[in-house]
Amino acid sequence: MATLIFVDHEGNERSVEASKGESVMEAAIKNSIPGIDADCGGACACATCHVYIDPAFMETVGKPEDMEQSMLDFAENVTENSRLSCQITVSDELNGLKVTTPESQH
Repeated sequence: MATLIFVDHEGNERSVEASKGESVMEAAIKNSIPGIDADCGGACACATCHVYIDPAFMETVGKPEDMEQSMLDFAENVTENSRLSCQITVSDELNGLKVTTPESQH
């Protein structure tokens, strides 16, 4: 298990427990985290699970692969630390990961 910290665009934090091997998006959906729509269910076919990764975890999480980067092109307000939460697999190394949801997922 790993603890993930979700921060909404207003700065409100919520910690959840996530199982190793599930995606950050799956943990968000299971815990009804607002701001993670996940319209495609984790197939990397939309950008409605867009999050901003805390800079302290950028190296651990890594950069998006080509398919994910293509989907990020459809997201609003993409930054250098943008990722799709469906493409991040929970591991022991991600314990304490903090992700922030954007103001909207369009």
